[in-house]
Amino acid sequence: MAAGHPASAAAGAAALRAGGNAVDAAVAAVLTSFVAEPLLTGLGAGGYMLVAPPGQRPLLLDFFVETPGRGADARPAPMTDVLVTFEGTTQVFQIGASSCATYGVPAGVAAAAEQFGRMPLAELTAPAARLARTGVRVNAMQAYVFELLVDVVGSTPEAAARFTVDGRPPREGELLRDPELADALDRLGAEGAAPFYTGDIGCAVADRVCAGGGVLTRADLEAYRVVRRNPLCVTYGGRQVFTNPPPSAGGSRLVGALAHLETTGHAPDAPGIAAALEAGVRNGPAPGDALGSTTHTSVLDAEGWACSVTCSNGTGSGVTVPGTGVHLNNMLGEHDLFVPDGVGERLSSAMAPTVVRRDGTTELVLGSAGSSRIRSALLQVLVNVLDRGDSPQRAVDAPRIHVERGTAYAEPGIDAVALEAAAYPVTRFAAPNLFFGGCQAVRRDPATGALDGGADARRCGAVVVV
Repeated sequence: MAAGHPASAAAGAAALRAGGNAVDAAVAAVLTSFVAEPLLTGLGAGGYMLVAPPGQRPLLLDFFVETPGRGADARPAPMTDVLVTFEGTTQVFQIGASSCATYGVPAGVAAAAEQFGRMPLAELTAPAARLARTGVRVNAMQAYVFELLVDVVGSTPEAAARFTVDGRPPREGELLRDPELADALDRLGAEGAAPFYTGDIGCAVADRVCAGGGVLTRADLEAYRVVRRNPLCVTYGGRQVFTNPPPSAGGSRLVGALAHLETTGHAPDAPGIAAALEAGVRNGPAPGDALGSTTHTSVLDAEGWACSVTCSNGTGSGVTVPGTGVHLNNMLGEHDLFVPDGVGERLSSAMAPTVVRRDGTTELVLGSAGSSRIRSALLQVLVNVLDRGDSPQRAVDAPRIHVERGTAYAEPGIDAVALEAAAYPVTRFAAPNLFFGGCQAVRRDPATGALDGGADARRCGAVVVV
């Protein structure tokens, strides 16, 4: 299995060793990511899980965020602007109570474990709760994220108390404990998702948000449901690629890019990849959290179960609710996300958990963080593995390009001269960079049956083979 942090990957591997299947492993890794990657995901976040049982058609669990406002007494208060400098570019995000959409992660992980897992949810939450109490060392990636989002976590006294050390971002190597999150994980394991939607935790969250000028009400949480969807499917190189369907846009863009390559030719050069990415964008809008504060887990087990799950908290809202372990998302304040006008509607997203099958057997499981760059990362990893025959690790490590509004962004090793000759202005990066996503991939080798994987060093990912 592959995940965005070594602790998350280790938790998933432990679930596999304990007799769990790929879904159990994915749930265990996701729960641990709340502790190890606390600003990227959490109980106040949303996401998508693509599940592929052996011998059955894959299906998608949509537990992404939705628009709140049922029974709200007033219009939302103005959000707070936060400037974030990301790779030399200043971006504006909006945070505060009015930025909070109805979260889906507690419902999503509970539904996945109940419907597809073998292990009791309490056995999957327990390791994450222990880690939250004993603490996890901050790695370089997470230290960077804390520094990047210091104005978010410092925007309220409650968030500052939970996510800063003496008023500053935690540094690499420092130990972070979160006993409040540990208690919340124990509640999730013992009682399922109900306390977060119809119980005392949900009431406390809704009351705190509404008191701060937001419109996330108790009625919104009570009405939230995980939605089963049929994945999109496109044929590529004799394989079937399954990915996230609408209302999310990420899967549609990936399908459009793959369909373009199926027509124009596989294993393209840099201008060919760029053209495919532009073709994919024409499949619909291109929403996505601009910062890419997202994490992904991919699992493939020995029996053929596959699970690909992506979760995101946006940049976080800064709204933490004491006694609940919940740091709420700021998805309504993410300008690159499409926010529907109606109440109770799913927001769209760039996330695209993906599974590749050949002759009905899962061969490759992948997904990525990285906002609008998700489609670029996934397309290039797919081309590298399926067309060029690369191992997952080599495919993930390979240099990447991304095309946005006619401009190409290129890591070292990409033929920038060829891109410029094809009329793409090129922004060159000096080294591989987290801008280009965080793809985590696992594979069953079609020739030998051996399992292997690729973890993205751009986001300090990790692979464990059990």
